[in-house]
Amino acid sequence: MTDTRDVILDLQTRMGRAILGQEAVVERLLLTLLCNGNVLVEGLPGLAKTRAVKGLAKNLEADFSRIQFTPDLLPSDVTGSEVYHEEGGAGVFRFEPGPVFANLVLADEINRAPAKVQAALLEAMEERTVTVAGTTHKMPPLFLVMATQNPIEQEGTYPLPEAQLDRFLMHVRIDYPALEDEVEVLRLVRSEERHGGELQASEEKVLQQAIFDARAEIQAVTSSDAIDRYIVDLVHATRSAGEYAEDLGRWIAVGASPRGGIGLDKSARALAWLRGRDHVLPDDVRAVAHDVLRHRLNLSYEANADGVDADQILSRLLELVAVA
Repeated sequence: MTDTRDVILDLQTRMGRAILGQEAVVERLLLTLLCNGNVLVEGLPGLAKTRAVKGLAKNLEADFSRIQFTPDLLPSDVTGSEVYHEEGGAGVFRFEPGPVFANLVLADEINRAPAKVQAALLEAMEERTVTVAGTTHKMPPLFLVMATQNPIEQEGTYPLPEAQLDRFLMHVRIDYPALEDEVEVLRLVRSEERHGGELQASEEKVLQQAIFDARAEIQAVTSSDAIDRYIVDLVHATRSAGEYAEDLGRWIAVGASPRGGIGLDKSARALAWLRGRDHVLPDDVRAVAHDVLRHRLNLSYEANADGVDADQILSRLLELVAVA
């Protein structure tokens, strides 16, 4: 366990050198990769969302592709399509893979593309396959989609439906870095410009096998009956919040699905492993609860009218739901 964990911690450290002041985002991106999931990152422009996944690709033995989502994008622009080729005087159709066939896929501004394109990507995320012209093509064993969206621009966008948001293991919100970190960002960019662009990884890239080994070790992390019940109680509380507080019941229209509980379990075990433990603590569950559940709550009109968001509701539930 120690050797594999050291490799992953080294990968985390390398990413942190290039993405200053966003340690939480780096950790969440790694947790998503270790859990074999996908992540939605929401934040204002210029907060290193793109740089985060590029930093992972730069230090990991992995193919990277970036898809800039626009209103005129077609599903085949994401998945690929059958292309006609002339071979030996005869015409044949051959599948040309699209940019989604990479290990790490950055889906930039996913809410700018129409529903058909979003659905094509989300199908690949969930099923890990793409079907074109009746033929199913498998995604690579190491596969992660990091989708981004800008929270302040709504004109010309197609918001993701709640049912599709549920496909993401985590919904991470990225904020401005601390003042001291922003000073270091200036110096880092200045240094990179002197070297002709982004700094290249000086160490050898981490092999994909290290990720697969880490996943196997995470499977061995134990979760007690009390922790299992705590996870289920938290998810159930989002569906029956009125039993804990009257205002919570008014604010939540639809609670989290069982997929939310599965996501909590996976993420908490991965975090426990990353912190050097072979068992899950309640603090591990609480640490990932907001990122795993915030996009799985459908808030009511009253919540919007009262200026309450999902994070505030989840914080209240974490205070009210006790470990059995």
